[in-house]
Amino acid sequence: MITSIIHVLLLLLMPPLLMGIINKTKAWFGGRVGASFLQPYYDIIKLMRKGMVYSTTTTWIFRIGPIVTLVALLIAGLLVPMGPFSAPVTFTGDLILFAYLFGLSRFFTTAAALDTGSAFEGMGSAREVTFACFSEPALFFVFLVLIKISGAFSLTPMLHGPMEGFSVAIAAPVVLIAIGLFIIMLAESCRIPVDDPNTHLELTMIHEVMVLDHSGPLFGVISYTAAVKLFILSTVLLHILMPFQLQSDWINWLLQIFGVMGIAVLVGVVESVMARLQMQHVPYLLVSALLFCAFGFILLVR
Repeated sequence: MITSIIHVLLLLLMPPLLMGIINKTKAWFGGRVGASFLQPYYDIIKLMRKGMVYSTTTTWIFRIGPIVTLVALLIAGLLVPMGPFSAPVTFTGDLILFAYLFGLSRFFTTAAALDTGSAFEGMGSAREVTFACFSEPALFFVFLVLIKISGAFSLTPMLHGPMEGFSVAIAAPVVLIAIGLFIIMLAESCRIPVDDPNTHLELTMIHEVMVLDHSGPLFGVISYTAAVKLFILSTVLLHILMPFQLQSDWINWLLQIFGVMGIAVLVGVVESVMARLQMQHVPYLLVSALLFCAFGFILLVR
C-alpha cells in the first residue's frame, strides 16, 4: 500500500521538477544562474489563477481536450512500475493499454487544435500525427524486446525482467532500445532536437503551435501534461538503463528519484549542445530511432 501511495505522489508532484532541472542545466551551459528549480511549479500555479479566453469557433472538444490528455497520461503512469516495485495497476496486456493511452492523448491534443478552425494549428496537428507514425512503431519494438527478455506480457515484469536476468547476450539489444527510446522520449516530449518548447517561429513549431489558442488553467494543464509525459517515459528508460536494485526500499526509491533527475540533466545537456533540426531532417532522426529498436529486436531473435 505504501509503495502505491509513493508511486502516485511521485507521479503527481515530481514532473514539473524535471522541467526545472532541464532549464537549470541549460542555464549552466549558457553561463547563467537561471530560474529556480521550482519555477515550473510557480508558472503552473500562476496559470491556474488566470482567466480563460475561448474562440467563438471552438466547441466542447477544445475545452475537454487538455483534460482528457492529462487523465490518459496519468492512467498510463499508473501502469509503469517505479524501481523494483509493482505498478499500482498491472495486468496481462497492459502494455497495449499503455500505448493506446498515449495515442488517445495525442488524438485529443490534435482534435482540440483542429477545433479552433485555424490552418496554423492544423499544420501543427498534421506534423504531430505524421511523426507519430515513426515513434509509435519504435515504442512497440522496445516492448517486443522487453517481452522477449522477460517472457512476460505485462509492463511490471517486462521492465523488471532485464534487472533480474541481465546477461551479456542481451546487452546489445538493451543498449539499442535505450538509444531508440531516448530519441522517442525527446520527440514525444517536444524537446530539442525534434521540437523547441520555447520557440514561436511558424516554420519550426510542432507541439507549441497546437496549443496557441489555449490560455489560463487549460494552458496550465497542458504544461503540466508535457511534464508528466516526460516523467513517464523517463521512468521506462530508467528501467532499461539501470539493471540492478538494492535491498533497502528507501534506497530504491532514492535511486528512482535521482535516476529520473539524471535523465532530465541528460536532456538539458542534449538541448545545450545541439540545435533544433530542420523540419525535413526530423523524420530521419525518428527513423533512426525506429531502426535502433528494430535492430535490437532482430539481434535478440536471430
